Amino acid sequence: MSEPSFAPPPPRAHRTNILGVGVTHGDIPNALARIEGWVSSKAKAYVCVPDVHLIMQCQWDAGLRHILNSASMTVTDGMPLVWFCRLAGRPKTQRVYGPDLLLAACEAGLAQGRRHFFYGGADGVAETLAERLKARYPGLQVAGTYCPPFRPLSADEEMDVAAQIDAAAPDIVWVGLGAPKQEYWMQRFRGLLKAPVLIGVGAAFDFHSGAKPQAPKLMQSAGLEWVFRLATEPKRLWPRYRKVIPAFLAGAVLQGLGLRTYVLD
Repeated sequence: MSEPSFAPPPPRAHRTNILGVGVTHGDIPNALARIEGWVSSKAKAYVCVPDVHLIMQCQWDAGLRHILNSASMTVTDGMPLVWFCRLAGRPKTQRVYGPDLLLAACEAGLAQGRRHFFYGGADGVAETLAERLKARYPGLQVAGTYCPPFRPLSADEEMDVAAQIDAAAPDIVWVGLGAPKQEYWMQRFRGLLKAPVLIGVGAAFDFHSGAKPQAPKLMQSAGLEWVFRLATEPKRLWPRYRKVIPAFLAGAVLQGLGLRTYVLD
């Protein structure tokens, strides 16, 4: 049997340049079709799910920007990214929100018996997430869960983790480590794992396990989820938002007016 090929990023014509990050415009059905194609063909793919915070981290970390631009798909998790794509001439762009993508993929994969592995979260979160998803989608195939320690893994530990995941034979590995840790994890483990698809979904683990509250749908669609999250975690999020939001707005305006050019590396 030949080795599975790595799924490259989509052509630049299928991406919108947002401050130097190539974001794949589309919607959840389109994303699911790509994911199912990779699973069926046994390709090696990884999917990044950026919001404004991650886009701005890419401005300050060239290595992280390269990871997103090399991803098999980099979706529009945040509403500001959706609006940017629409203003850039992609009017049909919809939000591909990480927590919604997770639910949609679990439901869509039921008929084919797709197997899911959940890696990340605080102690017990991945296990609770898996149990809740199995209750929500009877017949859901959970290949396994793993909660890593809050420290870098040694080389031996990485190989042990990769062997454990491979032994579970998942089709999709969902990674909930938070950004940018999960993006670096996917870059490191993509070559170590046989699973066709790795997807970093961050807070989706906390939301769907019940560990943290999720913003109401109206706030999400209005691009105000950050307000809800700030109200629930002000000490942790205020320093981030104070830096990230003004910087993103300034960069987006300058790019939109043609006063600053960003190159996809």
